[in-house]
Amino acid sequence: MNILVINAGSSSVKYQLIEMTQTKVIAKGGIERIGIEGSNLEHKPNGKDKIVIETPIADHTQAIAMVLDALTDKDHGVIKSMDEIGAVGHRVVHGSEFFSSGVIVDDKVLGQIQECAELAPLHNPASLMGIKACQKIMPGTPMVTVFDTAFHQTMPKNAYLYGLSYEAYEKFRVRKYGFHGTSHKFVAERYAEITGKKIEDLKLITCHLGNGSSVCAVDGGKSVDTSMGFTPLEGLVMGTRSGDIDPAIVPFLMNKMHMNLDETITYLNKQCGVWGLSGESSDFRDLWKASGKGIERATVALQVFCYRLKKFIGSYAAAMGGVDAIIFTAGIGENDYLVREWSVEGLQFLGAIIDKPLNEEFEHVRGNDVKLSTEDSTVDIWCIPTNEELAIAKETYALCK
Repeated sequence: MNILVINAGSSSVKYQLIEMTQTKVIAKGGIERIGIEGSNLEHKPNGKDKIVIETPIADHTQAIAMVLDALTDKDHGVIKSMDEIGAVGHRVVHGSEFFSSGVIVDDKVLGQIQECAELAPLHNPASLMGIKACQKIMPGTPMVTVFDTAFHQTMPKNAYLYGLSYEAYEKFRVRKYGFHGTSHKFVAERYAEITGKKIEDLKLITCHLGNGSSVCAVDGGKSVDTSMGFTPLEGLVMGTRSGDIDPAIVPFLMNKMHMNLDETITYLNKQCGVWGLSGESSDFRDLWKASGKGIERATVALQVFCYRLKKFIGSYAAAMGGVDAIIFTAGIGENDYLVREWSVEGLQFLGAIIDKPLNEEFEHVRGNDVKLSTEDSTVDIWCIPTNEELAIAKETYALCK
């Protein structure tokens, strides 16, 4: 069966077509600037050159039609017709407490996704547009939704409740939800598969580090705590997000910087993090270059990021009563050896000792499942590339085969 994985944004659609017998990507690509001047499609069939089509794209329905046309095109397509697509798996950011796993889409599911839109106003409406566009063009093809929040629905109340009045939770569902769940679940299960260990016996700390970053405590294959919260703003210092702050800072800054509430939320999400601290960039490659030139703020931003990450690793080891492995993944986690090194430095008391020469071998580590801890380390340290699209495809396939 071929599974089409769709990740729809407000003005974009990313896709992969995966053949599930061999779990092989046979084509992938994306559409940018939907409804905006300069829209285009990039399409890359496996084993062939990438093609770029620049054309006005009015809406998500036209975008999905273009994706299907590219997949079935006689020159650069990979299938003969849409009938060869067995199901479509859609990434949806927020499922609130409705969903603890992927589900086949029906009218009830669509209504629940819409109900969650106030919790993820930038993401859920876009996902709905992608789902409805696919339903319109592929009416007989099963649709499945896989939620970023679903994996974290196993967190106990003592982990997901805030110190607010219980009414805030009961009436408005204010609680920690967590995100990046598909990635955390994938790398945790991949570690168990690689090592031949039973995931039910493992205590893992997974570190999804990118422009948006989060850490997850995975005990026995289940998420028991995670750093992101009610929104993706909580937790680690990130590319442009502040991460954890004293809530009293919000009204203080509103007064001092003459911002309204919307402007303050935008500030915390887009003007803070390592970008705000460094004054240089949210790209860690730029930060390391600036740090190497002696720019102190860049060095401090990197130190703050790694220090916060180290604290989460230590606290989650305490929460689980131990840790068997620390796993790094996503853009920074997979590619930045110094972030990995700085973040575990000083954790020898936990038994976590990184093999520095091996960790620095970029070409050996990048894109591979690699053990980075020394032989005498009692805690495994691994770099495992995430593959959220494959995870979505597998969950979709399991529901539709």
